[in-house]
Amino acid sequence: MCQLSTDAIEQILQTGRIYEVGGAVRDRFLDNRTVKDRDYLVTGIPYDTLSGILRRFGRVDLVGRSFGVIKFTQFHDDKPITFDIALPRREYSTGAGHKDFAVDFDPDLPVEADLVRRDFTINAMALALPGQELIDPLDGMIDLKNRTLRMTSENSFLEDPLRMLRAVQFSARFNFDIEPTTLEAMKRHHELIRTVSAERIAEELNKLLEKAEKPSGGFQLMHETGLLAEVLPELEDCVGVEQPGGYHRYDVFEHTLRVIDACPPVLHLRMAALFHDINKPQHRRLTDTGATFYGHETSGSKTALRVLKRLRYPRDFARDVAMLVERHMFTTAVTDKGMRRLVRRVGQELIFDLLDLRRADVVGQGMGGTTDDVDEFERDIRDELDRKPPFGFSDLALNGADIMKLFGLRPSPRVGQILNHLMERVLDNPEDNTREKLIEFARDYHENTMDVNDSEKNEGTN
Repeated sequence: MCQLSTDAIEQILQTGRIYEVGGAVRDRFLDNRTVKDRDYLVTGIPYDTLSGILRRFGRVDLVGRSFGVIKFTQFHDDKPITFDIALPRREYSTGAGHKDFAVDFDPDLPVEADLVRRDFTINAMALALPGQELIDPLDGMIDLKNRTLRMTSENSFLEDPLRMLRAVQFSARFNFDIEPTTLEAMKRHHELIRTVSAERIAEELNKLLEKAEKPSGGFQLMHETGLLAEVLPELEDCVGVEQPGGYHRYDVFEHTLRVIDACPPVLHLRMAALFHDINKPQHRRLTDTGATFYGHETSGSKTALRVLKRLRYPRDFARDVAMLVERHMFTTAVTDKGMRRLVRRVGQELIFDLLDLRRADVVGQGMGGTTDDVDEFERDIRDELDRKPPFGFSDLALNGADIMKLFGLRPSPRVGQILNHLMERVLDNPEDNTREKLIEFARDYHENTMDVNDSEKNEGTN
């Protein structure tokens, strides 16, 4: 990631001081991680004066004025690079859902005053430019080297309860231990997470699922502190639910976490892993040989939709997750027709995610199972896709306009019924996807089901 231009830094240093702050400083000293985004702090220069200086070297956007932040864009190899450049400030979250922040920024505040207001000591460090002198008022470097997460003050979680979830995802992402006082504060204040908006909670869950190699540590920590029961009570209900019968080594909760870990770090896929067995507690029925969980995938998909709506995830995202949950019990022992139907129902954009979910599910069972059947199934699907058979209405040789013209119909559910019938026919026999064949099939279907749909037919022909 590019740094702020030398010319801009030198101009700022004429009357003030500039520091690199935030996660970039932490990541520079953490396992040689690549620094992606750089943030800067400037002291000794008023906001408007700083804006004027920066305008000489790039584009200035003052959308963060109320927070004392300037969005500054410079060009590197003709590509725009945007930095946040802020004045030192004190702040605390306010309002419903802790979405808003009361901010008091002051160019004369020392850099240390800005650093100690941050969430954890590992994020409360700065590098003074240009000499890279480390400013570390809370010994964050010691915690970084010891892989320890420590809150900056005893009021840290009271000021912004979201920091508890941030501690969870930091711990999982960086493989850090949470020091005892901070951990006890999380347990003591876990109910405060109820006051945080769903959108902010979802953002931290996304980081946990996408950025942690093994998100399981984060969910275990949420369970230990009481946060899981507040944020995802449905997953908390899976704790201790045994799965007797010889197919699973772990209870539903631990199995779920192992499946998440075994999935590639793709958000909708790991989210589907989180929900894939979410309703097993409600469907558990003991038998002479163990237990059954019939129907858990169908009701689990509905739970996924409900929870993701509660957490304000986009509808399309929730639908994709629910589809993977609903279909995760698919069988590979199907005919070519059955395989094409599965691809049709799941969609070409999700089918390989579904296979990855199955592979992860087998790993999460802990019984040493193999996925050779899934690998062979994937090869068959790819071969079938290469033959380009029809999988959707757009692939049919007859479209909705053709159907309406043939039978004098207006746009109505009847048109969709006929198209669905044609789709089912060509899924069975792709070679029948010709205009002549589909007209024949459509006429037969329309005539044989006309009595059920007289009202629609009459409406279309009046």
